[in-house]
Amino acid sequence: MTAFILRRLIQAVIVMIAVAFIAFLLFQHVGDPVVFLLGQDATPDQIRQLRADLGLDRSFIVQFWHFLVNAAQGEFGLSLRQGSKVSRLIGERFPATLELALVAAFLALAVGVPMGVYTALKRGTFISQTFMTLSLLGVSLPTFLIGILLILVFSVHLGWFPSFGRGETVQIGWWSTGLLKLDGWHHLVLPAVTLAIFQLTLIMRLVRAEMLEVLRTDYIKFARARGLSNRAIHFGHALKNTLVPVMTITGLQLGGLIAFAIITESVFQWPGMGLLFIQAVTFADVPVMAAYLCLIALIFVVINLVVDLLYFAVDPRLRVGNAGGH
Repeated sequence: MTAFILRRLIQAVIVMIAVAFIAFLLFQHVGDPVVFLLGQDATPDQIRQLRADLGLDRSFIVQFWHFLVNAAQGEFGLSLRQGSKVSRLIGERFPATLELALVAAFLALAVGVPMGVYTALKRGTFISQTFMTLSLLGVSLPTFLIGILLILVFSVHLGWFPSFGRGETVQIGWWSTGLLKLDGWHHLVLPAVTLAIFQLTLIMRLVRAEMLEVLRTDYIKFARARGLSNRAIHFGHALKNTLVPVMTITGLQLGGLIAFAIITESVFQWPGMGLLFIQAVTFADVPVMAAYLCLIALIFVVINLVVDLLYFAVDPRLRVGNAGGH
């Protein structure tokens, strides 16, 4: 177990260094921060002094080393557009993105898993075929179109939900949350559903496929021969083994929800990291872009590590194989 964790940690460090290098290259090839900060009318002496203050007159290796050290401390300098510390901007926007992603992930699991089980156990029924047809639409339609359609129906025509913003929030220390306010939940519904639909259909189809595969295995046939009830077979044996690969996919999808909430946040003007990143790209705000890239990579690495450890704990074959390898 210790060797397994150590290998995963080494891999995680290598991945983060590689991502940090890519983020560092943004500073080298996407505009000159000195020009952004001083403007076009700066004198050569001002440019020379600022480049020295920012460390841009040092060698490539030295600059990258300082970037790594600062990034490990969560420091990416100042935003070229807003003039504020990037770490403060990310800290202000991260709660909104995380809450949106967690609620979307909960919806995807709470709806997708039961639908997948139902379509596997009730193949050929009208409801099952309807679910499968809807899942094709959910996979095929782009996220921005789903968001626009939901706004058109539930905001414009029915007037049930607001079409933009986060609503009222409560400040708990440095963390802001809208989950403690009814207005916050009211604003959260449409963007969370928009973000969850693709993941929901993916989980439903995955659970269905895995469930059908498990139901054809020998140990399920043996359980039927022993006289176990369908309920015990379906939910006590088949579903438990089905959820092992689903757990892996779901963990990675949570990282995807955080990383790729950009479109949903843009459609609903949700004040999260995705909207901040879009604004940074528009204005070539390199420090914000680099910080976003490193943070998303860190989230994926951490989630992947946690999923690997959970997979190792749940699946005894990995433990046996690991012990046999030693």
